[in-house]
Amino acid sequence: MTGCTRRLPLIAALLGLAFAGPAQAEEAYDPWPGLVQDIFNSRPMNDGNDVIGIEMPYRAEDAAIVPVTLRSKLSPADSRRIRSITLVIDRNPAPMAAKFEIGADANVTEISTRVRVNNYTDVHAVAELSDGQLYVSKVYVKASGGCSAPAGKNIEEAKNRLGQMRYRQFAREDAPASRVREAQIMIGHPNNSGLQMDQVTQLYIPAFFINQLKLTQDDSPVLSMEGGISISEDPNLRFIYVSNGAKRLRAEAKDTEGHVFRNDWDVEKPGT
Repeated sequence: MTGCTRRLPLIAALLGLAFAGPAQAEEAYDPWPGLVQDIFNSRPMNDGNDVIGIEMPYRAEDAAIVPVTLRSKLSPADSRRIRSITLVIDRNPAPMAAKFEIGADANVTEISTRVRVNNYTDVHAVAELSDGQLYVSKVYVKASGGCSAPAGKNIEEAKNRLGQMRYRQFAREDAPASRVREAQIMIGHPNNSGLQMDQVTQLYIPAFFINQLKLTQDDSPVLSMEGGISISEDPNLRFIYVSNGAKRLRAEAKDTEGHVFRNDWDVEKPGT
């Protein structure tokens, strides 16, 4: 075999790389190491497959409202507890979608919400435990354009529903013997991402979203959320927690324009 012939496979490989499309180059790039540095200050990440589960559809039906469920996988015998869960959508414009802080006595074991996904991407769930360590799990989601998708409601309808809260409680097979409850909080809010375009003016709609949500039973923290542009329109939070016997569940939400929304409900008589 001549030297020229031996070089042919190498030349073909180099030409293949040279003509690889930008989409392939983007797929090859992994933003996660940089996100670990930026969001978590380069703290060590442990395998979290036995600690935190993350469930999302592999191929989303609607990239603007992709369901996600975060579930504790700690055994009842484990003395550790989950202090917080950070949801990171790696290829979104603002990758940190939400950070959930869990009340010390609420024992929240499951959180579900809906998010926007802008590109085919890994999605990571990072749990910080009471031992001070971080544990990570991930899934891959095929979706695109969620952050720039038009709002589902018109501007006037969104204004009329701004800050309206609803509460639902779900029956459980182990109730009333157990103090475990499953509840849902829904907040009327456009949660504009800043990447959506007004179809009339053709101008971008400024970012405007719920960035804080705190849930308490009496004065005891249950769950709080620091949210970003990746949380879908009309934020929706469903969760499982342990009741401390309080008769009322309270919610306080704030948005990026400084509005504060409050409501509370009798947990024995859930309703709007």
